Amino acid sequence: MHQSTTPSEQVFREPPSVPDSMDALRALSLSISKGNSRIKLGPKARQVLARLIELRGDKALLSISSLAQRLQVNPSTISRLARTLGYQSFGDLQQVLLSESFAAAGSFYIEHAQAALTADTSALTQQASRLCHEQQANIERLIESLERSSFEQCTKILASANRVRIHGARQFHAYCAFISYGLATLRSDVSLLEQSLQGAAEGLAALDKGDLLVIASCEPYTSSVIRVAEAAKAAGIQVIAITDRSSSPLVAHSDLALFVPHETSYLSNSMTAFFSLAECLINACASQLKESALQAIKRRDAFIQSLKIES
Repeated sequence: MHQSTTPSEQVFREPPSVPDSMDALRALSLSISKGNSRIKLGPKARQVLARLIELRGDKALLSISSLAQRLQVNPSTISRLARTLGYQSFGDLQQVLLSESFAAAGSFYIEHAQAALTADTSALTQQASRLCHEQQANIERLIESLERSSFEQCTKILASANRVRIHGARQFHAYCAFISYGLATLRSDVSLLEQSLQGAAEGLAALDKGDLLVIASCEPYTSSVIRVAEAAKAAGIQVIAITDRSSSPLVAHSDLALFVPHETSYLSNSMTAFFSLAECLINACASQLKESALQAIKRRDAFIQSLKIES
């Protein structure tokens, strides 16, 4: 009898041998994080692997000592990780990590940010210029690392699920509100899940198997958000995680995950690349829904006009 393949099996399928490309290494990292791999790593090792993938092509990868310093771990930790993944030595893993490019993703912007720091302007202007270029670099990384099949599957589910609920805490609550607003202009039955666990419990209880929960968080992860994702997945609700790396605790409780780089000199987690991904998802959903999205937008605009909301 033919058995259908779930979205999570399609996205997180483990490569059959030692990864010889970045795509294969990403797939293995996701499989390990979801507990589907024969390879078992502790939380620290999973985080090191995820950060190694983020550093693809970075000059820090040219030596294990410089890499260990960047990751703030002992070189022996990286060597053990390489052997656990099936490589003969760190050098074999190093070749894969350097295979895509020799310069770090977005290095053009980083170089310009460094140049801005030496420019003859006020300190505040230098700081603003640096931050903007760092955000540009993160968007570059997002473009380069966005996995096509995961993105396409996410947009299809966002467009077709009977009900969509979106959940995040702290500054991710505002992010989720942005996604909810955009999707609600295109389709019906989209709303936020309440931030409180009591409100989240009531919201999840109203969902059925096949409905969708979109959940968002990045390091440091909000523990209540992880618990909501875990409860939803256990109840058979589809879960899409928007997070930062494959070692994120949200991955284990999701069917699909999209990853967003966010490291900048901003005083909190930078949200610029996250919002860029949100806009991409909303536009892609509009493309999926086509005529029904157009009709939903027209109906919404008609009410805006009749209520004289805009002037």
